[in-house]
Amino acid sequence: MKLGWIGLGDMGQIIVPRLLTAGHEVRGWNRTASKADPLIAEGMTWADSPREVAAGADIVFSMVTDAPAVEAIALGGDGVIAGLGPEGVYLDMSTIDPDVSRHVSAEFSERGLTMLDAPLSGSPVTVGQGTASTMVGGDRAAFEKVEAVLYDIGSKVSYIGPSGTAVQMKVAINLTLIVEMVVFCESVALAEKGGVERAVAVDAMLKSVVASPVMGYRGPFILDMPDKPLADVTLQQKDMVLALEVARRQGSPAPLGAVANELLNACRGLGIDHRDFVTVFDVYHLLAGGR
Repeated sequence: MKLGWIGLGDMGQIIVPRLLTAGHEVRGWNRTASKADPLIAEGMTWADSPREVAAGADIVFSMVTDAPAVEAIALGGDGVIAGLGPEGVYLDMSTIDPDVSRHVSAEFSERGLTMLDAPLSGSPVTVGQGTASTMVGGDRAAFEKVEAVLYDIGSKVSYIGPSGTAVQMKVAINLTLIVEMVVFCESVALAEKGGVERAVAVDAMLKSVVASPVMGYRGPFILDMPDKPLADVTLQQKDMVLALEVARRQGSPAPLGAVANELLNACRGLGIDHRDFVTVFDVYHLLAGGR
């Protein structure tokens, strides 16, 4: 199929080659044009605007940082909405406020066009393994039209419900992910304070009933923090603040999320927010009297 891809950050750098390998034509755009160079070398073609990406495409994907970025690339005279044909489908894979996603989708509907919210649950690790999960909200018939292509991105694809529900689900999943890893750090710090060697504690946790996929690939960061984070504190806190804002607006209690957010604040206070957010362990270590 003829695909468009907007947003060539860490995830785009991994997903676009998967789509090319699957035999699709991919035209891409990114605000920083130089990020496209390695993908152009692999066969992606360059477009000068989101509008140009969408022109003639069967499916256009976007994965950008936040809601203002989605609105900027999706709407307006130079956005996806101006180039997408009536038979095309626009899928936004960004993690944004569900209300904003529904607003953008409504703008497309007014033009007789189709937008789906299709956030991806995973990391560069799981995308590379082909095990990432895509969740889709919006028109069911449009989902069925694009479903096969989504399996070229990852092995798990789910239709969630009406417009906005997939990104609502992604916000909830990210809340769980952050809290889960924060309590993992808390538990390892507790074990270490009681005399268990740190590496032994991490290994035991990962062999126990509480282990999960995210713990499996992120837990070892406590022992060996990577130079390049999967998601640094600042990026991960963006998702937590979004979850807390959505929870506040809906009147849905999220006390564990609020506490986890304070640990992320502590990382920022210590100047370690450039690390993967599993550096929360270092906060616990210091609070327990470590150095």
